[in-house]
Amino acid sequence: MAFLDRVLQVPSYGWMDTNGELIKPTARESFREFFSRLNVFKDKRNWLPFFSWLKVLCLAPFFTLFLVQYFSLYTFLIAFLYSMIIMGTHGTIWHHRYCTHGAYKFRNHFWRFFTQNLTLNVIPEEIYVISHHVHHSKSDKPGDPYNAYGGFLYCFLADVNHQPIAKNLSEQDYNRVKSLMLHTGVKANSYKQYKRWGSYVNPGRAVLSWVLNWAFWGTVFYLLGGSALLCTLFGAAGFWAVGVRTFNYEGHGKGSGVQRDGIDFNKKDKSVNQIWPGIVAGEWHNNHHLFPKSARSGFKPMQIDLAWVYIRTMNFLGAVSSYKDNKKQFNELYYLPELARKKQSAIEKIALSKSLKEQNRA
Repeated sequence: MAFLDRVLQVPSYGWMDTNGELIKPTARESFREFFSRLNVFKDKRNWLPFFSWLKVLCLAPFFTLFLVQYFSLYTFLIAFLYSMIIMGTHGTIWHHRYCTHGAYKFRNHFWRFFTQNLTLNVIPEEIYVISHHVHHSKSDKPGDPYNAYGGFLYCFLADVNHQPIAKNLSEQDYNRVKSLMLHTGVKANSYKQYKRWGSYVNPGRAVLSWVLNWAFWGTVFYLLGGSALLCTLFGAAGFWAVGVRTFNYEGHGKGSGVQRDGIDFNKKDKSVNQIWPGIVAGEWHNNHHLFPKSARSGFKPMQIDLAWVYIRTMNFLGAVSSYKDNKKQFNELYYLPELARKKQSAIEKIALSKSLKEQNRA
């Protein structure tokens, strides 16, 4: 088995059947797996997925207060801006393009730390990064941790049911996990600690990072706008934390063939370019699957890419030392040939129309 075939913890229902077909768990099986893997009393090595959802639960009271006590058109607009655009774009900048794909490099550790903590700490890097490498290796195939063919719950509960790293990796394989995470700045457990905690990151460091991040932003938000702003933005982060778990189901067409010619050029999987995630978070997903290591995925005119704007701005300021941009290759291989095809098609239609008119006159 290849490394990416065994790096993730296999769900109790498995990835595929004896015929190599994707196993689609029932809702009952999905929830049973979900709650079993959150049970830290059964196995303390379940701490990381438990910790990930604990953050969501901690944000829920803020969201409730926002709705019940502080909701207004003004706070709604602020919540929309923070959850949809700021949190969404930061997820693309940090977790996706940097931590997973290394699409750009920081000048020094300060700017990496700065970017990492631009928003509330919600998604553990380890859960996102390792599983996302598997996703690209097995996109829409058995073993893809958020395979849209598995259904909505298969994707929505994936951070617990499918994305954590395996608990029984050899030291060699664990070192490969470390190599995939090294540039993120998240300090690794030793192999002995990994065997104890079942994770790359140490729980003590993870909790400390979480507490310091939330304390800092909680103080900033309160000083800027009191309890109203604090509850609005913490609640907005909670809304994003739940909503982002639906993305890969939608981003791969819900497992259906909804790709459009001239818009979705990557035909190797079911990824699609969606206007909303593209505009608010720079996540033009089909483009990304064409060039996963590109720091830009908004290649075509009008494909707004706010994540790319941040990366280029940081490069201009000297905080980002280098980046990869595949727009030129995209244009040469896909966009310009498509424009030429459309132009030729239009010419042929005009010629056919003229020919028919001449025949009618005759």
